[in-house]
Amino acid sequence: METPLPPAEELALIDRELAQLDARRTFLLGRRQWLLSGPAPLWAPPGTPGPAKEASAPGAQNVLLALGAVLLAVAALAFTLVSWGSLGIVGRSAVLAAVTATALGTPWFLLRRALRSTAESVAAVGLLLTVLDAYALYVVAVPGTDGMAYAAGAAAVLAAVWAGYGMALPGLRLPLPTALLTAQLPLPLAALAAAAGPVGIGWALLATAGLDAALAVRGRARAGLAWAAAAVAGAGALLIGLSESAGAAFAAQALAPSALLGAVAALGVAVAWRAAGAWPAAAAGGLAAVAALGGPARPALEPGWAVVAYLLVALALLGAVRARALPEAVRRGLAGAGAGVAALAAVWALASVAAALAARLRVLDQVWAATTPPAAPYQPGAAAPVVLLLTAAAAWWLVRALAGRPEPGAAAVALGWAALFPAPLLLGVPAGAAFAAQLVVTAAAGVLALRSAAAGGGVGVGVGRAPGIAAGVCALLGAVNVSVAALDGRLATFAVLGALGVSCAAGAAYGRGAVWARSGAAVLAVACAAGLLVALGAVPGRPVAWWAPPLLAVPAAVAALGPRLGAVRVPAEAAAGAAGVLALALAAGEAPVLALVLALAGVVCAGAAVRPERRSAGWAAGALLLAATWVRLAASGVGVPEAYSLPVTAAALAVGLVRRRKDPRASSWTAYGPGLAATALPSLLAVWGDPYWPRPLLLGVAALAVTLAGARSRLQAPLVLGGATLAAVAVHELAPYVVQVVDALPRWLPPALAGLLLLVVGATYEKRLRDARRLREALGRLG
Repeated sequence: METPLPPAEELALIDRELAQLDARRTFLLGRRQWLLSGPAPLWAPPGTPGPAKEASAPGAQNVLLALGAVLLAVAALAFTLVSWGSLGIVGRSAVLAAVTATALGTPWFLLRRALRSTAESVAAVGLLLTVLDAYALYVVAVPGTDGMAYAAGAAAVLAAVWAGYGMALPGLRLPLPTALLTAQLPLPLAALAAAAGPVGIGWALLATAGLDAALAVRGRARAGLAWAAAAVAGAGALLIGLSESAGAAFAAQALAPSALLGAVAALGVAVAWRAAGAWPAAAAGGLAAVAALGGPARPALEPGWAVVAYLLVALALLGAVRARALPEAVRRGLAGAGAGVAALAAVWALASVAAALAARLRVLDQVWAATTPPAAPYQPGAAAPVVLLLTAAAAWWLVRALAGRPEPGAAAVALGWAALFPAPLLLGVPAGAAFAAQLVVTAAAGVLALRSAAAGGGVGVGVGRAPGIAAGVCALLGAVNVSVAALDGRLATFAVLGALGVSCAAGAAYGRGAVWARSGAAVLAVACAAGLLVALGAVPGRPVAWWAPPLLAVPAAVAALGPRLGAVRVPAEAAAGAAGVLALALAAGEAPVLALVLALAGVVCAGAAVRPERRSAGWAAGALLLAATWVRLAASGVGVPEAYSLPVTAAALAVGLVRRRKDPRASSWTAYGPGLAATALPSLLAVWGDPYWPRPLLLGVAALAVTLAGARSRLQAPLVLGGATLAAVAVHELAPYVVQVVDALPRWLPPALAGLLLLVVGATYEKRLRDARRLREALGRLG
C-alpha cells in the first residue's frame, strides 16, 4: 500500500493512534465494571437479567386512580352525612355546586392532555357527586315529597344529564353506560310510587324495554348493553304477564294480563323484524301471544281443555315456517315458540297417558282374578288424546314443510300411537271394546312398520327409516301392554294372545318389509304362541311344573318349519329357544316333570339336528337326553345307576365304532363322548355319595382302562374323560386322609405351603405356559 507520508512518519502516527485506542478501551472496561457491580445499576447488558416487574405501568396507574376516586367518594359521603349540617343553605349550595362543577369539568382538560385514565376517575367522582346533589336537594328542598316518586324523577334527570355529559365528552367511556343503566329505573319506580300493581309494573318494564330496544336497533355505541337491558326488562314484563294470567280466577280478570302479553308479543316481533338475528325476541313474542290469546279462555275451561286452547294458538304459529315473506328472524322465533309450547303440551299429555297405561300393571298381582274395575274415564279424559293428535298432525305437517328431516316423521308416528292406543282407557270404554280397539291400533302400527321397511323406510315421503322404526317400537309396546292387561281374565288372555299371534305370524310370513321388521313380527308371534300354551297349561289348575310340557310345542313347531321360515328363521329359533328355557324353568320344581321336559326338549333338538345346517343341535340333544336320564334316575331313587346307563353306553359306543369305521375323520368326541359320559358322570356322582369301596374301585379300574385305550388309540375323548374320571375317583379316595393330615398339621403350615406354592408357580410361570401349550398341542393331534 502506498501513502504520501514517509515510512518513519507514518509509523509514528500509527503508534500514537494505537496508544489512544488502548487508553479509551481501558476507560470503557473500567466504566463497564463499575456499572455491573454498582448497588443500583441503571443498565444491564443483553443476557443480564434485572429484577422482575410484577405490575405494568398502566396497571399501576389504574390502581392509583381507582384508589384516589374511592377516597374522594368516601370523603364526599362523609362530608354530606357529617359536615353538612354545619353549613348554611347558601354555603351548602355553593360547596356542592363548586365541587360538582369542578369534578365534571376537570375531565375536559385532562382529555385534552391525553390523560384518559385520570379523566375517567375524576368523571366517576363527578357522577357520584350528582347523586349526592340529588339527595341533598331532596333533604333540603322537598323533604316531604314521596321518596319513591322523587327517586323516579331523580333517576330520569340523572340519566338525561349523564347521557348529555357522555355525548359532550365522547372520550369518556363511563357516563353513557351509567346513563343507560340508570334509565332502567324511572318508569318502574314511578309505577311503584303510583301503586300500579303487578300489571302496571309490567307495563313500565315493557316501555323501558321498548326504549332500550329502540336505542339498540339504532346501532349506536353500547348497543350490546342496550340489548341486554332490553332483554332483562322485557323478560320481567313477560314473566309478570304470565304469572298474572295464570293466576286469573275468571275471564275478565285475565284481560289486563292478556293486553300486557299482547304488547310484549308486538314488541318482540317488531324487534326481530328490524334487527337481523334477533330471533329470541320473536320467540318471546310468540310465547306471549300464545298466553295472551289463551289466557281469557283458561278460567272457563277444565285444565286439560285449557291445554288444548293454548296448543291451538301455538300450532298457528308453526305456520310461520312456510311464510317466506317474513324475515328469517321472525319466522324462526315464531316457529320456535309454537314448537316449544306444542312440546310442553305433548309432555303433559304423555304423562297422563303413561299413568293410565301403568295402572294396568296392577293385574300382575292377581292374574285371572277379574279385578278390573268398571269402565270409568281416567283424568284428564279426552283432552290428552286430542292434544297428542293435534301435535301428531303438526309433526306430520312439518314432515312436508321440512323435506328430508326424519325427526318430525318419527314424532308424528309416536304421538299418533300415544293418542289412539290409550284413548279407550281415557274415555272409559268397556274392557272388551278397549281390547279390540287397542289390538287394531297395534296391528296398524305393525303394518306401518312393515310398509315403511318395504318402501325403504320413508313411508312414501323420503324421510328415512325413523318413522318405520318408531312404528315398530310402538307396536311392540302396544302388544306388551295389551297382553299384560288381558291377564285379568281367561277369555281375554286367549283372545288377545291369539289375535296378536295370528297378526304377527301373518306379518312375518306375508310382509314385504325389511328383515328387521319381519323378524320382530316373528319373535312376537313365537312369544304369543308360548303365552297361549302356558295359559292352556294353567287352565286345568295343575301345578306350575305341568305348564311346561305343552310349551315345548313352540320350539317343536319352529324346528319343524325350519327352512320354510326363510329370512326370519334365526330370530324365530332364538325366540323358540327362549320358550324352551322357560319350560325348563317352569318344570324345575318337580324332578319327574323336569325329566320329561328334558327328554322332550332333547327330542326336539335331535329332530332339528337332522337337517345338515343344524347339525350342532345334536350336541344339545345329547346333553338334554343325558340330563333327562340322570334326573329320572335321581327322582326314582335309583342307587345303582349303572344298571341303566351301561346298556346305553354299550349301544352308543357300538354306534360310534361303526361311524368311525365308515368315517375315519369323525371326531372321537362325536363317536365315543356321549356313550362314555352316559355312564361316567352318573357313576361319578354316585361315588361321592357311596361310603363303600366296591363302586370307587370298579369305576377307577374302568376309567383306567378307558384312559389306556385312549392313549393307545390316540383319541381325545377316551383319554380326557377316562383321565378326568380316574382323577376324580382318586381325589375321592384320598380326601379323608387329606382331611386327617390337615387337621394334624399346625395352623400356620397350610398358609405357608400355599405361599411357597405361589412363589414356585410364579418363578416358573413361563415354563408352565410352555408346558400347557405343548399339552394342548398334543391333545389337538389326537383323534
